Amino acid sequence: MRLNKLLYCLALTALAGITITSCSGCGGNGHGTDDLGKIICDESFKNILDEEIQVFEYQYKDANIIPRYMDEASALDSLLDEKVNLIITYRDLTERQREILRRQNRAYRSKMIAVDAIAIIVNKENDIDFLSMNDIKDILTGKSTMWGQVYPTKLKNDSVIVVFDQNGSGVVHYMKDKFNDGKDLPIKYYAQGSSQAVFDIVKNTKNAIGFIGVSWITDDMSATAKTIEERYAELDNPGNGTTEAAFTDKIKVLGVREENDIRDYKPYQRYIYEGTYPLTRKIFAIDASGLYSIDHKFFVFITGNIGQKIILQTGISPGNVPVRIVNVGGN
Repeated sequence: MRLNKLLYCLALTALAGITITSCSGCGGNGHGTDDLGKIICDESFKNILDEEIQVFEYQYKDANIIPRYMDEASALDSLLDEKVNLIITYRDLTERQREILRRQNRAYRSKMIAVDAIAIIVNKENDIDFLSMNDIKDILTGKSTMWGQVYPTKLKNDSVIVVFDQNGSGVVHYMKDKFNDGKDLPIKYYAQGSSQAVFDIVKNTKNAIGFIGVSWITDDMSATAKTIEERYAELDNPGNGTTEAAFTDKIKVLGVREENDIRDYKPYQRYIYEGTYPLTRKIFAIDASGLYSIDHKFFVFITGNIGQKIILQTGISPGNVPVRIVNVGGN
């Protein structure tokens, strides 16, 4: 019996393409076989995770995944405080955090599941089409507080209203690291509580600028119109690729240009995949659950073929499925 259990552990580990730190009888926290799972996720990944859960629960009829969406720091704290065993975050574990899990005798698995991008969005009345990396830094560090200090735009006399999702979110952390050496941003910005709220305020405020995960600005109406049965059949077909997702026309998506580059790039999937869009970040699934738990089954799903195809169809780049994009237009 112990041999069979060990072989099961090794098979699941090989399927996920990861290495676990220990197997202690394939334990980790919890050996339960119930079908209730819990996951904490950074809020900016919410729309993608909701679809992952929908397809997973369709495939596993008795499964029930309960997600909670909160800022990145709280998700990591919940994992280390043993309140949850599965999180999705935009930072991998540090060595100190890994050591905490080892001291708790918890086997853990960490896998990059996607490469996301931070999209910069403005109101459709804004006549600016792109920003340089220095322009973004000047806005986020308070050097440019009026649109006229950025470009000679028709909004030149309007103040720049900066909008994020949450104070401790992965988006805020990323922009702090990228443009202010990890320190708190010295400007006043508006934390709206969700990515959807960022989108809404930019759509309705002519001088606002929002920073948001790119999956929130794609407009794939064909996917949402399909039944879950049709979606699953499409995802389960190994020959299917995906068309490149278009951006919604309710706001304007700005291009971003490196200082030494004459061309700006928008966060289209091919530019995320190639690395030519400058504002990309990795997404990690971190699992410290037992190998027989529903949490671990969901981890295997989201890092596996169907879970990765779902990510591919949301406009970002999956972590371990080859990208085959059919371009349907856009710059």
